[in-house]
Amino acid sequence: MSGPPLPGVRLRFLGSGDAFGSGGRLQTCLCLEGPDGRVLLDCGATALVAMKRAGIDPRSVRYVLVSHLHGDHFGGVPFLVLDGQFGRRETPLAVAGPPGTRERVTAAMEVLFPGSSRAARRFATDFVELPPGTSTTLGPLRVTTFRVEHASGAPSFALRVEWAGKVVAYSGDTEWCEELVDAARDADLFVCEAYTFERRVRYHLDHATLARNLERVGARRVILTHLGPEMLAHRHEAAAECADDGLVVEL
Repeated sequence: MSGPPLPGVRLRFLGSGDAFGSGGRLQTCLCLEGPDGRVLLDCGATALVAMKRAGIDPRSVRYVLVSHLHGDHFGGVPFLVLDGQFGRRETPLAVAGPPGTRERVTAAMEVLFPGSSRAARRFATDFVELPPGTSTTLGPLRVTTFRVEHASGAPSFALRVEWAGKVVAYSGDTEWCEELVDAARDADLFVCEAYTFERRVRYHLDHATLARNLERVGARRVILTHLGPEMLAHRHEAAAECADDGLVVEL
């Protein structure tokens, strides 16, 4: 079910929707697959369902990188941990995100399944809290954080992930800010939020603003995600390709 390691790097959009399931899409979850296994960029509440639909063994996920602490971006982590516990997982799982990640995940586990955060497991569950504006080595990954404009009760990040000679940048959720240019510069792929088409929503990015700045971004390829109802209605007018659940990109 997990499949052999890849010689290169592939990105699979397990969830490309907003928090509210617009268009029937699952919540944000991007799966990077490479020579050392699998890495999730965000793990929304529907992530476990998405993985099992795609035939991905959750036990093959070694790292989860969280952009910010909203439920449609980290709410699947408690289910991923519990699936490992009941699925007799033995390989370690590392969850890396903004300061406060351990506390927020633990609180979510206790709300959803009281006592679950303290249960004995066969595998180590490690939390790595990433400071804003730094680069951190996590196993085979080099992860750089860029603080962006999105209120979540903790710092919110755009992420730049370097793995096996490839670079994937990811905006997370944010209104336009110059940090996105730095995060995406010369990336092989920039996955960017386009929540609305023209309407401005605080702390989120609209397509019109992104389109005006696309030339400055400098990534080799741009794919839009986190699509809300307005953006879905105008996706045929988009200045870059739009993701769908299940889209696979070879890097």
